Amino acid sequence: PPAEWWCEHTASLQPPLSSSCAHTTTPLTMSAGMHNSDGVNIDLYIPRKCTATNRLISAKDKASVQLNIGHVSADGVYTGEYTPMALCGFIRSQGEADGEIDRKFTKVIAENKANGIDI
Repeated sequence: PPAEWWCEHTASLQPPLSSSCAHTTTPLTMSAGMHNSDGVNIDLYIPRKCTATNRLISAKDKASVQLNIGHVSADGVYTGEYTPMALCGFIRSQGEADGEIDRKFTKVIAENKANGIDI
């Protein structure tokens, strides 16, 4: 995959939906993991980080989820952009997942409005 597919928010490879995608991308050479001499990531598995606790989500955490929250226009039509949020099983088992999603997405909306991006 191209280097532009690295997503900092989900710590995974994702193809961008558009050039104005809400989440930022960085080259693979700046990401975590082992790289070959060409700068290409050669790790088979790169763990995600929980949006709420900032913990690494292990491969054995079967209760973890990732939500891609779609952005809509003022008319309520999906724009093709989204904000990914990963939640570990610990947060879900504590019953705090809905509160964390609300807090984090409210923060994302405030940051984007401060930067002049209306989502």
